[in-house]
Amino acid sequence: MAELRIGTCSWKYPSWHGLVYSAPKGIDYLAEYATRYDTVEIDQWFWSLFGSDQVRLPNPADVESYRAAVPDGFRFSVKVPNAVTLTHFYRKAKSDPLVPNPWFLSRELFGRFLDAIDPLRDVLGPLMFQFEYLNTQKMAAQAEFEDRFGAFVEALPEGYAYGLETRNPNYMNDSLFDLIERLRLAPVLLQGYYMPSILDLFEAWRPRLERSDSVVVRLHGPDRRSIEKEAGKRWDRIVAPKDDELAGIASLVGGLLNAGVDVYVNVNNHYEGSAPLTIERLQERLAL
Repeated sequence: MAELRIGTCSWKYPSWHGLVYSAPKGIDYLAEYATRYDTVEIDQWFWSLFGSDQVRLPNPADVESYRAAVPDGFRFSVKVPNAVTLTHFYRKAKSDPLVPNPWFLSRELFGRFLDAIDPLRDVLGPLMFQFEYLNTQKMAAQAEFEDRFGAFVEALPEGYAYGLETRNPNYMNDSLFDLIERLRLAPVLLQGYYMPSILDLFEAWRPRLERSDSVVVRLHGPDRRSIEKEAGKRWDRIVAPKDDELAGIASLVGGLLNAGVDVYVNVNNHYEGSAPLTIERLQERLAL
């Protein structure tokens, strides 16, 4: 039977006091979180690239504490460090020259990352490779991306679930899904930013998605700065309700589950203003 897990993107938000937590501070946030939800997305390890010789991998003490905080049935979905997925360093100004990232698709660095998170191995869900929008300066063509990423994944250790998130709308085609199926990757669907609606993607690619072992749905809002201003960075109320969209997402999730596909739904505060309240609203539509 297909499995559904719904959780949030990160967890340490004092303003969730009363929604998730017993107090705004002085508590083990993750341990209390894990009494309510069975999955969470770890975003913090994505931010890892600070120079050609400055790569920050997970702190062993953090990894150990995260494992100790959750029960055996819990699952972490993890964003792979951007030291592995960025083709070039971020630029401070658009006029700055592009500088290649020497760690891009480094199997050696990724192996070190796996070693660092090994204490979590029995509670790992998908390890998600998130790629930024790749213009032709960063990647000449989709075929080059598929060749390079495909060769990288083929050499990775077995026993892990890997997922792919692209932020190139033009990459969402049969060629990409052929790659996903061949490598048995989990498609990671992002709702937000400049990507097409995942509801439209689901209708266009439903047969391909329903052949996946698992799918990750990441709910982000279209305008991070606007919702942060409206919410005042207090994430305890809905400020941008998306009722019709949530109904469609519930239908999407139900369709995947009926096809035997495991589904992770990772909800960000920036989606409606409060990830825990969005989860409640989605669960109502799923009749959970």
